Amino acid sequence: MDELKFRRQAYGEPNCQDEDFLTAMHDSPERESFLNDLKKLDSKLERALKVDVPEDLSAKLLLNQQLHQHQAQRRKSGFTLALVASVAFIAGISFTLLRMGPVDLGEHALAHVYHEAMALKVDDNVGFDEVNFQLASMGTLGNAKFTKQPGKVYYSTDCDFQGVKSLHLVMQGEQGKVTLFIVPLEDRMVLDEAFADNNYIGKGFATDKAYMLLVGEDTADLGYVKEEIKQTFI
Repeated sequence: MDELKFRRQAYGEPNCQDEDFLTAMHDSPERESFLNDLKKLDSKLERALKVDVPEDLSAKLLLNQQLHQHQAQRRKSGFTLALVASVAFIAGISFTLLRMGPVDLGEHALAHVYHEAMALKVDDNVGFDEVNFQLASMGTLGNAKFTKQPGKVYYSTDCDFQGVKSLHLVMQGEQGKVTLFIVPLEDRMVLDEAFADNNYIGKGFATDKAYMLLVGEDTADLGYVKEEIKQTFI
């Protein structure tokens, strides 16, 4: 085996036990010394690579990974919760301000008529005692009541005027039906004596205990019901 081939074999596999390789080594003290140096270096490298792996290494690595994932999720969840809380806070403030703001009674009366359009088609033939019971149950009108039947009442139910519990009646006018809203007095209420849109006309007036909103299609009907209320509501 020539010198070049020997050195290639020595670098690649210093512990080779091939007969030709061993013979070439023993033929030269320099080769034997060179090979021993390579064997020592190879042994050092092998010892350096033989690092004992802790028995719980895999568990620690898994735990570390889970902790990183948890922290990332917390950061994400924290941002989401903060965003939701901010939106909820703004919505709550907006809702509160809306409830505390001035209320255009005429506008709300028209909106209620459209929202409860079926009320104009109902005929429950409501007695004034039942209406008085509903007025008393509101708890905001004191002892306000009707002293007698204010003409024919087709429909009666409570309703909400921007957070204020009110009463919604449908009554017989001179010819057609008239919707009446009885709303407890509040400073934030804005009362218009007359209001209208393309379909309905309305009148508003106040008694000692409530606002009265009348909505119908004919001025004569509104006037008729207004007189009925003045004569029967105390």
